[in-house]
Amino acid sequence: TMRGMMTEQIEAASQQAFGLVITQPEMRLMAYAQFVMMNEQKIDPRKINLEERLILAKWRERGWMEGGAGGMAIAKEFWDGMCQILWLGYVCGAAKDDENRVTAALNAL
Repeated sequence: TMRGMMTEQIEAASQQAFGLVITQPEMRLMAYAQFVMMNEQKIDPRKINLEERLILAKWRERGWMEGGAGGMAIAKEFWDGMCQILWLGYVCGAAKDDENRVTAALNAL
């Protein structure tokens, strides 16, 4: 699978963490939310579209986060679930793809 794509594993992880299956746009927004929280802790309104604004509003309603452009805070439970999902969607899959490429290259020798 390609990085940033939804998988059954990610669906199961989001169901376990949040009690619901997230969408692909939500997962991609999680990557930006993680970056924001690790850096300036303020969302740049120029970097999000209407769909993402609606997702952020939904996250606020659920109590997962508060704020945005003026400063953002995230609930620990949401952070933990988000990191697990991002690991599955971006890190773990990429490592597997790299491992497969290395194996294929070695087998070609």
